[in-house]
Amino acid sequence: MATLELKNLHVALEDGPEIVKGVDLRISSGEVHAIMGPNGSGKSTLAYAIAGHPAYAVTEGQILLDGEDITEADADVRAQAGLFLAFQYPHAIPGVTVTNFLRQAINAVRKARNDGVEDPIPVPQFRKELLAQMDRLKVSRELASRYLNDGFSGGEKKRVEILQMAMLRPKIAVLDETDSGLDIDALRVVAAGVRELVGPEMGALVITHYQRILDYIEPDFVHVFVGGRIVEEGGPELAGKLEREGYTAFGADDEKEAA
Repeated sequence: MATLELKNLHVALEDGPEIVKGVDLRISSGEVHAIMGPNGSGKSTLAYAIAGHPAYAVTEGQILLDGEDITEADADVRAQAGLFLAFQYPHAIPGVTVTNFLRQAINAVRKARNDGVEDPIPVPQFRKELLAQMDRLKVSRELASRYLNDGFSGGEKKRVEILQMAMLRPKIAVLDETDSGLDIDALRVVAAGVRELVGPEMGALVITHYQRILDYIEPDFVHVFVGGRIVEEGGPELAGKLEREGYTAFGADDEKEAA
């Protein structure tokens, strides 16, 4: 069983104010955790810090993956160890096709998990798995030969990120505002893909400020995030309460949220 654990995590932008102010959280494979909070509460900062973005400094606390301290590890090391971040706004990479990007990423993970021994995925196996996952996630096959996210619609970008997740098979996936810019059909497809992938080998942290994605990915645990802190925790019913009552009951209006 895989486990991601945050212990008293504090995060700040380089030479900037503290944004995440002491977060304790434990996510295991087979679990879906949702972090819900208003805009500017520090949710994306938390996601970037978990993934190892160099612009975000952990000023106190620890990030542990399967008991190993990865607080100071580079982003690529974390990814190879089994962390995955789905971005709110996925970047385009002109000149790199979806197929080449995925194959290189898979080979990097295979090499890391084989203690540096080269073990590239055979092309026929890769192609078979890629086409099967594209069909399963309703990703148009023509996207495989296009440059990654270059000219993609919002829905296409998010579907391809879920495709990456399906191919890379991370231990813990962090989805930062994955519902942004999605219509209902795309939201259903993306949510179904996430829900199907969560199981004995993978857990997920879904970060959002709307309940709508949680109607399709029912979380096991909901954490209310205000002012850089988890201020309330509960089950899926807590998401419904937030939808009805908003964040004012948790002091959001009294907070000067971080950017």
